Amino acid sequence: MSIKISKENAEHYIWGGVCDGWHLVKGQELSVIHERMPGQTAEVRHYHERSRQFFFVLSGQAVLEVEGVRHIIGSLEGVEVPPGVSHQMRNEGAEAVEFLVISQPTTRGDRINEE
Repeated sequence: MSIKISKENAEHYIWGGVCDGWHLVKGQELSVIHERMPGQTAEVRHYHERSRQFFFVLSGQAVLEVEGVRHIIGSLEGVEVPPGVSHQMRNEGAEAVEFLVISQPTTRGDRINEE
């Protein structure tokens, strides 16, 4: 059965102490998460052994560092990260950034932190 999903009715969680995540699709083969990072926040640099990810900015500007290369991602832009590739999402600005993280398969149990 299909239902309409949004931040208002999706499963919510907090990560990094101040960042928000909403599970829009939470399956074994596909994960879609809407995330919000306040200004001056960053996730831990990491990689996934199996999961391929696509980061798509909805609003604001983010920096996605992939294997040492900085990608500045503006609204309605995205970057794909293959499995096994080190990456880190950062918000270096003052305003919040909102983005989608699409992972195939899910990243649950597949994350290796590097810091």
